[in-house]
Amino acid sequence: SHPPLEDMAPRILQHPTDLLVSKGEPATLSCKADGRPPPAVEWYKDGERVETDREDPRSHRTLLPGGSLFFLRILHGRRGKPDEGVYVCVARNYLGEATSRNASLEVAGE
Repeated sequence: SHPPLEDMAPRILQHPTDLLVSKGEPATLSCKADGRPPPAVEWYKDGERVETDREDPRSHRTLLPGGSLFFLRILHGRRGKPDEGVYVCVARNYLGEATSRNASLEVAGE
C-alpha cells in the first residue's frame, strides 16, 4: 500500500513571460502551479489584484482553469491603458504561497 500523499505548499511550474500585444488583440499570460491541495491562483498587476470575469461578468479578463490569465482583447485608449503593466501570478493553499516572476505587458505603438 502506498503511504498517504503529503500536502505540499504551492510552486510555480510555468511562469508568465513579457508580452507585446497590439491594441484590441487577445493575449494570454501563462501561469501554472501545483501543490496539494491544488492552489488557488490570483493575478496582480502593479501590486493590485486583477479582477476577472469571476468577480465581474463584464470583465474582459478570464482566469483559465490552469491558472493562466486570458484577455479577450487588450484595452488601450487615449484616456487609459488599463492592461499595461507588470503582472505576477500568486498560487496559494493553506501551507503557503508561491509568486511567479514578473511579466510586463506592453501595448504595441499606434
